[in-house]
Amino acid sequence: MDKIIVNGLKLYAYHGVNPEEKEDGQLFILDITAFLSLYVPCQTDMVENTVSYAKIIKTARRAFLSDKFDLLEKAAQTVADAVLNEFTEIKSVKITVKKPYAPIKADFDYVAVAIERDRNGVAV
Repeated sequence: MDKIIVNGLKLYAYHGVNPEEKEDGQLFILDITAFLSLYVPCQTDMVENTVSYAKIIKTARRAFLSDKFDLLEKAAQTVADAVLNEFTEIKSVKITVKKPYAPIKADFDYVAVAIERDRNGVAV
């Protein structure tokens, strides 16, 4: 299966279980991999035959910022649902939500949740 990949999408949002996370917000980083056939755009070289990564970013941003989620899991699922609903060409999607400034007393690069969903909402 072919892929369209968006890595390192930086979004400032208000997700987390702690009150200060919902009030102050923090940076999140999203990686999005959309699985679909790119055969036709490879043959035609026409943008209208593919899914625009700019539109994927716009959809992911809208979904991720639509609410204040307690869990990264819910935020990731909301983005996956939005991408799959918006783009019928996409067969499945992998969403990774990274939280580099999680309020944890430890030295780490980031904590993250990654989910993969198909059109039926089933984990891939």
